[in-house]
Amino acid sequence: MLIIFNRIKHKKMKNILVLVISINSLFAFGQAEINRLTLNDVIYIAQQQSPDALMAKHRFRKSYWKYRSYKASYLPAVSVSGTLPNINNSINEITLPDGSESYVNQNFTKYQIDMSVRQRIGLTGGQIFLTSGLKRNDNTIGDNKSTAYNSTPVNIGYSQPLFQYNSFKWEKQIEPLKYEEATRTYVENVEQINISASNHFFNLLTAQIQKEISIKNLHSYDTLYHIAQGRYQLGKIAENELLQLELNFLKAQASEENSQLDYENMLFILKSYLRITDTEFIELIPPSETYHFSIDVAKAVEEAKNNTSTGLSFERRLLEAESEVNKAKMDDRFDADIFAVYGFTQTAPTIKDSYISSLEQQQLSIGISVPILDWGKARGQIKMAESSAELTRTSIEQERIDFEQNIYLKIKQFDMQENQLMIAAKSDTVAQKRYEVTQQRYLIGKVNDILELNFAQTDNDNAKYAYYQSLLNYWNNYYEIRKLTLFDFKEGKKIEINVDGIQ
Repeated sequence: MLIIFNRIKHKKMKNILVLVISINSLFAFGQAEINRLTLNDVIYIAQQQSPDALMAKHRFRKSYWKYRSYKASYLPAVSVSGTLPNINNSINEITLPDGSESYVNQNFTKYQIDMSVRQRIGLTGGQIFLTSGLKRNDNTIGDNKSTAYNSTPVNIGYSQPLFQYNSFKWEKQIEPLKYEEATRTYVENVEQINISASNHFFNLLTAQIQKEISIKNLHSYDTLYHIAQGRYQLGKIAENELLQLELNFLKAQASEENSQLDYENMLFILKSYLRITDTEFIELIPPSETYHFSIDVAKAVEEAKNNTSTGLSFERRLLEAESEVNKAKMDDRFDADIFAVYGFTQTAPTIKDSYISSLEQQQLSIGISVPILDWGKARGQIKMAESSAELTRTSIEQERIDFEQNIYLKIKQFDMQENQLMIAAKSDTVAQKRYEVTQQRYLIGKVNDILELNFAQTDNDNAKYAYYQSLLNYWNNYYEIRKLTLFDFKEGKKIEINVDGIQ
């Protein structure tokens, strides 16, 4: 009896010590700042400063400035060029009036400045231009010096390829599609950030819950083991049962340490993704609300075609394939181009006189190129381009089928989520109640089989984990449907983002 009393006394002292340490820990913990975050908080932070968000913005900026460069190429281009000066000093052979040859020192100094305005015409692939220029020549031969000015007040011209591939025409159709596709891709990237943030949130939340479970299990098995020691001393349980409880206690200790390490790892990963550098403690608040509504598959597919970058990319790729076929048919074939200039010019010894009584000047040239024999090269290029275009069309048809099928599966999965969550929540409640009842019955001696208690505890832990896994699946599915359709079925409107501030 004395031995049993000492063991009980020792156990009480140990429990008091644990209680004091716990109170001190809670007091110290209460002094630390706790940052409690919901799923919406994590998603918002991720959209603002995560690496994925920053990369998505820079990708969109690149596409925006590429589109701006394309549009600028259709605006009038103004340029100024000049030679100030071009000096040539040399000794040259000349013929004298009497027919003899002689060598004299010649000095040529030329000055020239030109200004031009050019405008591309996308419909025809031609170019219209307006030029103006002024030249000055200083010529010194021996002791004779002369100066002359040549002015071109205005020249207007036009150049037009007649049978060439018109890249301007195809760019006018394709480039706006590329920019709109980049805009939609940016919105999709934001929705992907929601998915990634949701995954990180639930990974940490699961680790947080697992840590709480492991601490609870550790305390529970600690209590059971010490009670079992007293029962064993009284001969009420077998040694095998005592050893099983000791083993459970040791496993609980190992599980608590592992869950703590896993929690710290998940916390580091979340902080890294959100680019949070402070050391404050983060506690996640599980989502208390989910949204359940029916989605019409036909409407979802139609919204996906109209809103997403995938739907637009099908149209853009078909246009690019047609462009390549047209290029193959026009290149290395019969070709002609027209170059015409009309303007005024005058030469005089002074600048003022060079702009008086200007003379007309015209220039017209028509060039042709006719391939005589290319050994089937052009025909081969056309056939390859046509085969590539047909391959693109076939690939797009299959991708459309897969795209629509993927939307169908995601919607069916979403329709199941309400029932899946209900089952998981009910299973969690039942398993927890079963474990509590089994534990209490074991404590009062009505359950003697330790394995029954182990099974109840395992089922309880698994049910808790399965519930949060169901939550993760729900939110992933919710945001995946938004990404696939760029349509908010909860609000009944298209998902749009103002990109003006990103440019």
